[in-house]
Amino acid sequence: QVQLEESGGGSVQSGGSLTLSCKFSEFSIAGHYISWFRQDTGREREAIASIYTGSGTTYYADSVKGRFTISRDNAKNMVVLQMTNLKPDDTAMYYCAAGPRSNPGAWYKASKYNYWGQGTQVTVSS
Repeated sequence: QVQLEESGGGSVQSGGSLTLSCKFSEFSIAGHYISWFRQDTGREREAIASIYTGSGTTYYADSVKGRFTISRDNAKNMVVLQMTNLKPDDTAMYYCAAGPRSNPGAWYKASKYNYWGQGTQVTVSS
C-alpha cells in the first residue's frame, strides 16, 4: 500500500524557516510529479510547489516563489520543501501529493495526483 508521510511542520514566528519532508513507502517517486499543496480553514486548497522527479524541473506559485525551494532525493524516495521568510499567510495544513507524468493536467491541478499524505500543520505567528 502506497504511503506518503509528511513531517517537519510546526510553529514559527514570522521570518522564520521550516523544512517539510515527504517520505514515500511502497512507491517509487521516479517519473512522477511530487507537489505540495496547502489549505487553511476557510480557504481553497492551493498548489504551491512541484517537482518532476525525472528531470528535476520545479514549479512554484507566485505566493511562495523566492522563499520556498522544493527538491527531491530519488535514492531516499523523498521530497523536501524548504521554507524561508515565513509569513502569517503561510499558516495552513501542508499536503504532499504524487501523480505520474501521464496524468493529464497542469502541476497545480489537484486532479493530477493519485496519492496524498495526511498533512502536516504549519503555523506562523506575527
